[in-house]
Amino acid sequence: MASIEGLKHKLKSLNLSYAHENINKLLKIAGDKSDSYETFLDRLLHMELSEREKKKIEICLKRAQFPESKSIDEFDVTEMKTFSQKQLNQLKELTWMHQGYNMILMGPPGVGKSHLAIALGIHAINMGYKAYFTQMGDLIRILKSQDILRTSQYKVKYIKSCDLLVIDDLMFMAMDKNEANLFFQLINCLHGQTSIIITSNKGSADWGELLGEPAITTAILDRILYKCEIIDLPEDSWRMNHRTSIFGNN
Repeated sequence: MASIEGLKHKLKSLNLSYAHENINKLLKIAGDKSDSYETFLDRLLHMELSEREKKKIEICLKRAQFPESKSIDEFDVTEMKTFSQKQLNQLKELTWMHQGYNMILMGPPGVGKSHLAIALGIHAINMGYKAYFTQMGDLIRILKSQDILRTSQYKVKYIKSCDLLVIDDLMFMAMDKNEANLFFQLINCLHGQTSIIITSNKGSADWGELLGEPAITTAILDRILYKCEIIDLPEDSWRMNHRTSIFGNN
């Protein structure tokens, strides 16, 4: 008769870590419920797979480098005039990602662009996709240093393997010709295989101010806008409407 320690050793050898750590509990459940062999094995494998999926999501969330945790349910559309709950629900379905669409979230600071972008990225990971978050300045630094820094090489490789790239604050820095060319090369590589969410305080017509080189600007826009949903959020700043005072209501 197989011993518990012998079973644990075999489970560990097979890399069934959850079953290895919880075999005593699983055997007790099976005994209490008088489970058949098939039911016991099904439960063991189901819990093992569920735990692996949970760990996979945790790893993907860590690698995605979101600056904070935001959920779709936390995004409040009740005060918005141009964006509805129905539209939010449609984005949550991620059909746009399946169809290879990009997304541009436009509007002044404080209207929720970054919140929505982060929430969609986290939601995508929870649904089994890989995503990566970066601010524009950080992305350019990564691209410029990929030939000399192993960490940057790793990040670029990971970005290219993702299903979704979130680029925050596009218009908060200007690029020189070399930087714009590196950005184009990345966009060109991702075109058709990775969806991109871009937040910007200016419309795409003004991106020439950022990218400088007209030919590069045109090439980047051509690839991003080919299949793209543009969401304009010309709302009042949520932060200003909900700001607090050290003096309270006095």
